[in-house]
Amino acid sequence: MNIKSKFDTTHASGPRIADNLLDLIGQTPMVRMPRYLDKPEVNLLAKVEALNPGGSAKDRPARHMIERALADGRLSPGDTVVESSSGNMGIGLAQTCAVHRLNFICVVDPNAQAQNVAIIRALGGRIEMVEQAVNGDFLAARLERVNALLEEAGDRFWPNQYANLDNPASHEAGTVAEIDAALPGQVDYLFVACSSTGTARGCRDFLRAKGRKTRVVAVDAEGSTLFDGTAGPRKISGMGAGRLPELAQGQSFDDLVRVSDLTCVAGCRRAVAREGFLVGGSGGGVLEAVRSMQDELSGKTAVAIIHDSGSRYLGTVFDDEWVARELGASGKEVRALAGLQ
Repeated sequence: MNIKSKFDTTHASGPRIADNLLDLIGQTPMVRMPRYLDKPEVNLLAKVEALNPGGSAKDRPARHMIERALADGRLSPGDTVVESSSGNMGIGLAQTCAVHRLNFICVVDPNAQAQNVAIIRALGGRIEMVEQAVNGDFLAARLERVNALLEEAGDRFWPNQYANLDNPASHEAGTVAEIDAALPGQVDYLFVACSSTGTARGCRDFLRAKGRKTRVVAVDAEGSTLFDGTAGPRKISGMGAGRLPELAQGQSFDDLVRVSDLTCVAGCRRAVAREGFLVGGSGGGVLEAVRSMQDELSGKTAVAIIHDSGSRYLGTVFDDEWVARELGASGKEVRALAGLQ
């Protein structure tokens, strides 16, 4: 089987004509954000990963992990892929499995966005919902269900996004290579939300190999166990981890910023008010991480990777009733935190 992931970073002279939907993954644009910060001296750009066909940065590792497994015989058409996901990886895998005639089972928990779950189903995926956490950890519960599903049949494959080196490799060859091609050696700071740490690790490894002086800033959630953090409740999906993923073990980055769920909400609201940019929950946290460091970024170029769109968070991050109920903050308090008063 001749299957190869394509990470070509060259630009065609006109619109691309793709052989299939997966060939549209990557080459996402960047946009300047001159009004988001209070310091106009900072050159802030956002990498808009929501413009991947599945709507997030997770399209990249989803495709790469599956196509590598097909290429080396670990997977064959008709087999079943099983993975744990908070939503975006599930969508990316469901999309990839549909193209390659694979079955897909996605294990999710109650924190997954309802819209994401519906999209996975629409793409042909089967949903397995874990209702109860294991010692307060939904990820542990999801992984228990994954292992149980793998034991039920022999034709099932677990990509294991938390340990699979093809995850960071997809970002090393794609996401950060595209940023570097657009701004060769010009990025002083790169801000990346962390969960499996696949994106941050791939970006860091590329930049180090190229000899770039870019500082990679890992943005983690309060309540995450990454980077020696203390486990606690988290409501915003797509950032942080309840257990230390294998990919994150022994990893370090140039800087670390932890953000609360409420800070993520504030960032999302500020991005809309200042830039007309509807960013997802983790994107709001990443942008607020940039804002928290803006004094030291004066005269610098900073790139924020925005993993997905706020269109999938309309019932949570952008819903004042949800914010009041789940995070205990009024709309006025959110606006004040976002600097919009």
